[in-house]
Amino acid sequence: MMGHEKQNQGQLFYTRFNLERRVRQDHILRRIVRYINFDFIYGEVKETYGQRGNVSIPPPVILKMMLLLIFYNVRSERELMETIPERLDWLWFLGYDLDDEIPNHSVLSKARARWGVKAFQKFFERIVWQCVEAGLVDGRKLFMDGSLIDANASNNSVVKQRDMRPYLIQSYRTLESRLEDQDAKRDNDDSPPKSGRANRKHTSTTDPDASVVRMGKGKSKLRYQIHRGVDERAEIITAAEVTPGEINEAHRMTALVSQHQENTGEKIKTVVADSKYGTIDNYLSCHELGIASHFESLDKSHRNSGRRKGIFPASEFTYNAAEDLFICPAGELLTPRSYYKKRNHYEYSAGSKVCGGCRLRNQCTRAKTGRTLKRHARQDDIDRMLACSENRMAKRDIKKRQHLMERSFAHSSRYGFKRARWRRLWRVQIQEYLTAAIQNIKVLIRSFKNQSKAVAMRAVQNPYGRKPLPLLPRRPDSFYFKTMLSCQQLTLQWIGSTVRYT
Repeated sequence: MMGHEKQNQGQLFYTRFNLERRVRQDHILRRIVRYINFDFIYGEVKETYGQRGNVSIPPPVILKMMLLLIFYNVRSERELMETIPERLDWLWFLGYDLDDEIPNHSVLSKARARWGVKAFQKFFERIVWQCVEAGLVDGRKLFMDGSLIDANASNNSVVKQRDMRPYLIQSYRTLESRLEDQDAKRDNDDSPPKSGRANRKHTSTTDPDASVVRMGKGKSKLRYQIHRGVDERAEIITAAEVTPGEINEAHRMTALVSQHQENTGEKIKTVVADSKYGTIDNYLSCHELGIASHFESLDKSHRNSGRRKGIFPASEFTYNAAEDLFICPAGELLTPRSYYKKRNHYEYSAGSKVCGGCRLRNQCTRAKTGRTLKRHARQDDIDRMLACSENRMAKRDIKKRQHLMERSFAHSSRYGFKRARWRRLWRVQIQEYLTAAIQNIKVLIRSFKNQSKAVAMRAVQNPYGRKPLPLLPRRPDSFYFKTMLSCQQLTLQWIGSTVRYT
């Protein structure tokens, strides 16, 4: 007989309902609660709350809400609060019951403004240190890269400061105060100020911290740049930083190195990056810190391109250290002519008359004054670091870095990484700390899960506490290996069947 759907009628009482039973045991949120401690936030934000007034939402609950916002890539905080009553797993994770009142969405924005970046930075650092204690971080080799993300602002908000003065006096004063606040915040930050013609003359009335940046052949957009340092062993993000989109990646290398060493407690021995980091300052910094520089020279990557196409590179000129001069491919001498104190390098040239009558002039230079070469005052130290960046191990690390860093940024895209959720630099930094912490948490939980599986497998394979079977020789092509492997598999199957039936 065909059944018919009954009219739904909610029950008045649920005497046998238990929220604990409604969340499956292998749920990801259960494992997060089991391994991650959120109560530390009490001590971090204690000074931001008063002693009187209304009782606030517990800080661990607010931190968990922000974690859910990023982890499930919820579109907005308003939508998050509307979805919480509909998700039993979220209610259990937050410690709420079915009839508990969900706070207003403004609680999260007020908490961010009250706590600041420091509280979320501490959360990220605690997760990194937990990964270190779990053996997931080696700490001696750091891979780094940067990625542009879109700001939460339209290009229509970009205006010229000079043009808006006569028409929007009050709005200009508001914008001017924002820029003053921006300058005050950067006084305490070691990141370089905005540069470039577009960013010096234009600013966004919506998000003044964002920079107008063009990526590839696309149009210029307001963007931020995410800088990351990733450890090699389990791809744990050990350093994270946010800057305006125009900031060069090479300028943040030492900051990422310092952050990595503080978070992990390990001394870096090798830095792996792409050619954008291959500047003279970075090579000298690595030399002073005793770090191997596994990244190609920026000058080498630009060789034979643009105006340098078809021109002899600097490596074709022989340097005579005893007489302090260069010998060009035609046999002429280039002697030091001037010294630039700001860049700390000497300039060598042979003169316009010598180069003008040379038979190799078309292959050597296109300048009217002849070919010139630059040599840094610490060129010997730079040459040592360049040699380190071209050995076999460096080439292997550079090739590995491409996949490792792209994989890290690709995993972040599922958490809304490609676009900033909020406006202003400090809020985007909070978003990056939460995103990086979530990625590390997933690796940490997976490692605990694999460890428990390994322990269970060892218990099945060795149920009576006997000595384990001897390791097989690592010769998969040999007949002895194949025979012993099949015998060992049969033995393990017999032991497992014996355990089940006894």
